[in-house]
Amino acid sequence: MSARYAVAGNPVEHSRSPAIHQQFAQQTGQAVDYGRLLCPLDAFKSTLQAFANSGALGCNVTVPFKFEAFEMAARRTPRAELAQAANTLRFDPFSEGGWLADNTDGVGLVRDITANAGVALAGQRVLLLGAGGASAGVLGPLIETRPEEIVLANRSLDKAQALVARHADWAAEHGVRLTSRALDNAGQAYDVFINGTAASLSGGGVPVGSGVLRPGTLALDMMYGPAAQPFLQWAREHHAVARDGLGMLVEQAAESFTLWRGTRPDTAPVLAVLRAQIDAPQESSR
Repeated sequence: MSARYAVAGNPVEHSRSPAIHQQFAQQTGQAVDYGRLLCPLDAFKSTLQAFANSGALGCNVTVPFKFEAFEMAARRTPRAELAQAANTLRFDPFSEGGWLADNTDGVGLVRDITANAGVALAGQRVLLLGAGGASAGVLGPLIETRPEEIVLANRSLDKAQALVARHADWAAEHGVRLTSRALDNAGQAYDVFINGTAASLSGGGVPVGSGVLRPGTLALDMMYGPAAQPFLQWAREHHAVARDGLGMLVEQAAESFTLWRGTRPDTAPVLAVLRAQIDAPQESSR
């Protein structure tokens, strides 16, 4: 019998996670059945509990439920505790301590930037946009890479300040200057700019001015596919190095797969397949 998992969110039909985990399963010889779980906005916890009760072993969690997923778990990894948000749940039985929450977003982002894109983060000036579940998940691992500075900019300054305050000791321990700013005062000419807001998914424009970029800035949107295209075009028009979130998606999925199955898949061939699919010319709709 195949071990059952899913990606839980709303919306979820666009997710490439089932294709990623299918390739991981084939590569490692694992019997895995990975699907999509659409959760009503007002019934995430009951929907997820029913999925677990059906015999599933775990799930990934996407927008907008990462904070709720964290709350549902009896146990949390240190990186999930720091983020106070979870994108991965393992449905361990009560006899083994209960559900385990993890957050693999940050390690996925860092691996994509440093290994796949070949960009060092140590000593750099980094702008992270947004203070929701996505940014909460990546801030701790970004700090671990010891950039010179991380600025967290958000529409609601108080949310950014709260996230910065929670990470203040971690930043001090790693020698990183960590501050918060409003979107209209996000700063200038960063080495790395990461968009962790849902602006691309909702069709909104880039919520900061082009002054945050300089020629050669790595500008990364955590979204991928058609949703990320306006951001990528904007970045290229301002002479930045544009990158979407597909590599982050694959890398964080590999971390989740390892947590669930105890074996780490090779991400390079999976990312290559997905990149070819996304970059292929799209047929006109019929």
